[in-house]
Amino acid sequence: MAQRGDRHTRTLRYLDLSKRLPDEWRNLGRVLRLEEEELDVISQNNPNDVTERCHQVLVKWDRKFGKPPLDEVDRALRRLGRADLASHVVCTDVADLLARQLKETYRSRCSRVQPIPYIRDKYCSVDQVFTEVGIQYRYGRNDSWKTLNSYCDILTEAKGDSRIQIIEGEPGYGKSTLALQLAYDWCNDVLKSTLGQTDILVVLNLREIGETKSIAEAILKSLLPEDSPITETDVEQLLENRDLKTIILFDSYDEYPDQHSEGNFVAKILEEKILRHTHVVLITRSSCTPAKCAPHTGQIKLTGFDESAREKYVRKAVTKGDEQATRRLLQAFKSNPILRDICQAPLFTVIYAHAAHEEQLFQEISSVTEFFEYILKCFHSHALKKCEFKREQEELKYYAIYHDKLDEVAYELLAGENQQLIRKRNDLIKELGNGLYQACVDTGILIEEEVLDHKYALGNEPYSIQVRFYHKLLCEWFASHHLVKLVKDHASHDPTVNMDPYDLQCLFRFACGLDSNAASKVTQLLKKKKDGYRFAILCALEQRGNGTNIGLDEVRDLMSVTVDIHSWDSRLLQRTTVQLLELASGNEIPIACLHLKGCVSEAVTAGGYILLNSGLHVPPSSTLETIEITQEDLDIPEEKMIELLAYAEECEKLRKMTLKKCLLPLTVPAEQILPSLKTRNIEVLLLSLEELVYHLNLIQGKWVKHGSGTARIGRVDLYSSNMDEHEWRVRELTRASAAGIPIARVCILYCSPVSDQSGSSLALRSSQLSLPILSTLQQLVIYDVDRRMDYTEVIGILSYTAQCTAVKELRLGSYIGSPMQLPDRVQGAEPILSTLRSRNVTVEGVIETESSEEAWRHLDLRSGVWETEEERDQRVRQEQQQ
Repeated sequence: MAQRGDRHTRTLRYLDLSKRLPDEWRNLGRVLRLEEEELDVISQNNPNDVTERCHQVLVKWDRKFGKPPLDEVDRALRRLGRADLASHVVCTDVADLLARQLKETYRSRCSRVQPIPYIRDKYCSVDQVFTEVGIQYRYGRNDSWKTLNSYCDILTEAKGDSRIQIIEGEPGYGKSTLALQLAYDWCNDVLKSTLGQTDILVVLNLREIGETKSIAEAILKSLLPEDSPITETDVEQLLENRDLKTIILFDSYDEYPDQHSEGNFVAKILEEKILRHTHVVLITRSSCTPAKCAPHTGQIKLTGFDESAREKYVRKAVTKGDEQATRRLLQAFKSNPILRDICQAPLFTVIYAHAAHEEQLFQEISSVTEFFEYILKCFHSHALKKCEFKREQEELKYYAIYHDKLDEVAYELLAGENQQLIRKRNDLIKELGNGLYQACVDTGILIEEEVLDHKYALGNEPYSIQVRFYHKLLCEWFASHHLVKLVKDHASHDPTVNMDPYDLQCLFRFACGLDSNAASKVTQLLKKKKDGYRFAILCALEQRGNGTNIGLDEVRDLMSVTVDIHSWDSRLLQRTTVQLLELASGNEIPIACLHLKGCVSEAVTAGGYILLNSGLHVPPSSTLETIEITQEDLDIPEEKMIELLAYAEECEKLRKMTLKKCLLPLTVPAEQILPSLKTRNIEVLLLSLEELVYHLNLIQGKWVKHGSGTARIGRVDLYSSNMDEHEWRVRELTRASAAGIPIARVCILYCSPVSDQSGSSLALRSSQLSLPILSTLQQLVIYDVDRRMDYTEVIGILSYTAQCTAVKELRLGSYIGSPMQLPDRVQGAEPILSTLRSRNVTVEGVIETESSEEAWRHLDLRSGVWETEEERDQRVRQEQQQ
């Protein structure tokens, strides 16, 4: 770090040290060679403040000896037996001091994590509970999503050239826990972390800094101790210092009170109006991403827990070596699709796992509403155990049933145009009443937080108490009760008009699960919203928790035809569809066909599931009969093809898997194909060029032409404007050639193909791909603009053509050189020309004539000379006469 030698920096060092050594101020002065009379004066001037005496000792020494080296203070501390403080002097400039005070704040926060909200007296360190979730990333909106191996790579591999990154995730997906874990890694120099070279890490919870004018003010008031000597100017200068590696992490943007205020400092940073060189990471809910960001902003998506992550968490933080308890918990997750879907959110894995393990109660869950009722029982059960008096117990029991005022407050928080989930304590007590308020705090439903009051009057306490729901989903739970009341009371307006189902999925499902009469009205309202039909069915199914089969007939109708999941579907629609597929499977409802259209992740599969770009997982279904995947350039390498076949094997009633426009391996190792697939004789089909269909021979692992009749591919273009399809087309041409299927014509247009004289392949320089030898190709056409070929390039293409044993015609529609530049014969290619001549191959090309006009010429395969049509006809007549 850069050292600053000005007076201000030295004063900061002295202030910091004087707080740590107040009672030894006189001995320090003596070791620093101050006179007793000087020390007496310092004592008289500061009769009641030993900290200031220590500070004045250092200031006096500094002035007396003319800014001596600070190493002298280091040596003095060691003589006093305080070597533990020496490093604070010799290495602490303003940046060091800021980093150290930030780390002290983070260490405190990281050590006070409450994994279970209703157990208020149980704290642990974040690293004891943090478990990796699924993570996907892309460098821009037009890029495809890729899978990230670890959260440690977020700030490196997932960053690319982006200066700004946005991490998004649904409620309960571990966004804030991830922010804490990154802070923990920085504080503790975790080896696997990529934060080791970071000088300053700023982690700001935006929920706590409303009405703050600048990031420097936010850092000072929310992250540094009240008596910190660091000023706003210091912070501003450090953030602007390009010699320091600084990362700013904004958490809880979705709860930032000023996000809609014009010109707030967060927006200025995201739009690169200030701090343009600083690496910035913003964490938010998926439904609340900033409208404006700098170009090339990197995107990261948390996709929740899969089975592997759930098992890691259960073993690490819940059962801790108890194998029997581990198996019991994992079986509960695995056997229940509703529970498995809910617990994709790490928060609910945590709550359910701890509650079920400690209470030894594994309740059968048949709806999301039922799950939350169970969770709330756990909240209240634990709170009741803590009550010392019967009266307290009776009050808690009462408010567990009667909470209308809380319901109304929760509804108002979510129904506004700008959701604000925080209220001031005094205001909330007035609305709820002290009894209900205290009951909610005691059970852990409401959380009190001390935050800086930016409008406090001089002389008053600068901090105030704000209150929020422990989690937004708890807010949705209570708001749903009020929504039920509104729809049952026949409200004159649509009470859901400002509520986005994508953002508030659980609220709608809760409302339908709580009351059957309200359910029919809510589902009708949902069907009128975009992508609302399938979601309405899902909400109606919440009534099944009450022992009914409502909604199953609609599910049966939906599954009787092809169910599509498109790349352009909203995440709400995709998730709804996946949930309906799981419900159909769980209720033995046949699923005729699932068609995944352009929505499969680059990773294709993981943990036995098919991964979607949205971060969702499609589990195997016991009632699925056909699955189709249509996706241009989806690369499915050999190992992923094996996993896809394993997925098919898990679908007990699957009869057909069809893949369209995917990049598939040319063969699949037969020994890795599961025997059960071979005995079930599942059809694995590939739709190739011009509707040509192959099926995978599961015994041999080879692709074979499907069906009877003669197959033939007509014209295939490799055009400069369709380079995004080149890899797929080249792969399918190769497959057709290997299968012995005739290819009538391949046209390579404006792609600058070249080949060396071996002719082993044809390199397409524009797309950096190579066209291998095609043994069934009949005609090759190459056309380029503004290109001149020399004779070696022509020989390379001729050599390639000679090895494509079925070619009868080669046409070169490019400028291959004028007669002045190109010898009148193709030299050094006699064996190649002889091979072509033996097969009666016709070679034609465009020559630039002496008058700079284009003219077609024929290549004489005996002499290697380019001929006009008249010259060729004359030569042929002469040969015939001879």
